[in-house]
Amino acid sequence: MLKIHQLFFLNTLALFIGTLVIASIVGYYTLKEMIVNDHINHLKKTLELVATKANQSNTADHYAKSIHNQTDYRTTIFDTEGQVIAESDLDKRAVDPDHNRIEVMHSAIEPYGIAVRYSKTLEEDYIFTAKQIPFGGNIVILRLGVTLDSVMEYFYELWIKLAASFVLFIIIALILAFKISEKAQYDIAQITHYLHEISAKNYMAVLKPQYFREFLQITLLLKNLVKKLRNRDKQKRKYTARLRLINKQQNDVLSAISHEFKNPIAAIVGYTETLEEDPNLNLAIRKKFLGKIHSNAMKISHMLDRLALSVKLENNDLSIKPSYFDLDTLCRDVTCALQAKYPSRTIVYEGESKEVFADKTMIDLVITNLIDNAIKYSENEVSLRICENTVEITDQGIGIAPNELELITSKFYRVQKNSWDNSMGLGLAIVSYVLKLHESYLNITSTLGVGSTFAFSTDTFNQTSSTPHHP
Repeated sequence: MLKIHQLFFLNTLALFIGTLVIASIVGYYTLKEMIVNDHINHLKKTLELVATKANQSNTADHYAKSIHNQTDYRTTIFDTEGQVIAESDLDKRAVDPDHNRIEVMHSAIEPYGIAVRYSKTLEEDYIFTAKQIPFGGNIVILRLGVTLDSVMEYFYELWIKLAASFVLFIIIALILAFKISEKAQYDIAQITHYLHEISAKNYMAVLKPQYFREFLQITLLLKNLVKKLRNRDKQKRKYTARLRLINKQQNDVLSAISHEFKNPIAAIVGYTETLEEDPNLNLAIRKKFLGKIHSNAMKISHMLDRLALSVKLENNDLSIKPSYFDLDTLCRDVTCALQAKYPSRTIVYEGESKEVFADKTMIDLVITNLIDNAIKYSENEVSLRICENTVEITDQGIGIAPNELELITSKFYRVQKNSWDNSMGLGLAIVSYVLKLHESYLNITSTLGVGSTFAFSTDTFNQTSSTPHHP
């Protein structure tokens, strides 16, 4: 299959050759007719001129000879009956006695008799022009003739010159067509290279056709297409990265669930097998084991509840139900509950009465999670304080490294990854989600080996509902 620049060159060549052939044929016949007509007109003018000198000759033979000598035309004089009176080139007796010569007959009824025909006498094609003129007191027919070959000889010379001009024009045109073909080939090569680069996802490739506006338009369309492909490829990469992240998160969820559920389940299985294997086990130990089984079952239930809550909050499937309540009373209740849960630990509370408009259950969950988290990651006392517009929970624990501050609110993330507790790393994630629902956020400051402070603002709590009503 031919390339486009080759097709262009061959088509241009065929067009020029076809044009030359057609122009040659049309020009041949047109020019031939023009030259013949030009000689006929010249013969007419010559007849007019020599007719004025008819009375200067004594005989028709002398008159015919003198015209021939002056014009080099074959000159014949006829009477009105068509008989040859005089002939310049032959003996008049050798002239064929044909009375049906067209030019002679037409001269009797028209100003001029004209014919382009074959002469039987000289056996050549002639152009004849005849006219009736007065001579020696009688009307005679003067005829001038010129061979068609002599006329065509001039035509052929002119035609060769024109044909040479045509050929030169064709050569120049073909050179120009070849140059244009090279330029087209260059622009096409640029576009082809650009398409190869795009197929290799090199969207920053440069395309600059230099010669043809059409290729420039194609370039603009290709660049728009590449822009769309680049955006689509970016979206595809983002979507792929998102899928990978989702898969990783799913794997993390399964891994975390498997890890966190392993210990309580193992404890339940161990205590259960001990009870089954020793039916005579001491009653006190049996009660203790049953208590351990119940405790671990409650841990599993608590972890499932937290996991379900985290999923609902992340998927925006949980809506808040705000109401007015005293934040001081809530904090005191939480402190008492956790103090009872951790009797060996010290929880210090400092605050005063403060009425807020928020979801009491969720705020309870936030404060409980923050204190519970502080207790698990510290061995000294934990303090809870209500400032003017802030709730702060401070511990004197291991602290958090600066590079982990942005990670600890992620699901399943814990500072001590090898330790086990029943939170599954969901506590701070749940806290962040709940505060976000209340248009607040968790602010964490920490120093390694000194401790951490977890705080959130209560300024936005009264803005949770657009039309709050005091109970």
